[in-house]
Amino acid sequence: MAERMEQVTTSDTINGRWLLLAAWLMALLGTVGSLFFSDVMGYAPCVLCWYQRIALYPLVLIIGVGIATGDKRVVRYALPLTLVGLTIAVYHNLLYYGFIPESITPCTEGVPCNAVQLELLGFLTIPLMALGGFISVAACILAFSYKNK
Repeated sequence: MAERMEQVTTSDTINGRWLLLAAWLMALLGTVGSLFFSDVMGYAPCVLCWYQRIALYPLVLIIGVGIATGDKRVVRYALPLTLVGLTIAVYHNLLYYGFIPESITPCTEGVPCNAVQLELLGFLTIPLMALGGFISVAACILAFSYKNK
C-alpha cells in the first residue's frame, strides 16, 4: 500500500513537470513566433504587441529555470507576468475587433493596434495568437499550481 502511495506521488510530480514544460514550450513558441513575424516577415509590432513581448520573453527564462531546478515556487514568479500579458492581450483583441473605440488606444504613433497585418485561415490574427498563447501558459501554470498544493 505504501509503495502504491509513493508511485502516485511520483506520478503526480512527473505530470506537474509536464505542465511546466508545456507552459515553457508555449512561451518559447510565442517568443520565436513574435520575432519571426517582426524580423523575418517584416511586420512591425504595435505598442500593445511590445507590452505583451515584455511580459512574454522573461517567461521563457523564468519557467525554464523553474523546470531545471525543480522549484515549485516558479508559479509565484511566472503567474504575475502571465496575467499581465493576458490582460494586455484581452485589451488588444477587444480593440482589434472593434469592441473598444479607437479613440482610447495607446497606439497613436507607428503601427495602429488594430491594423490587419496577417489573417491565417481567414480568422487567426497576431493578437488572437498572442491571446491563445497567454491563455495556454496561464492554464498550464494554474494547473501545475493546483497539482502541487
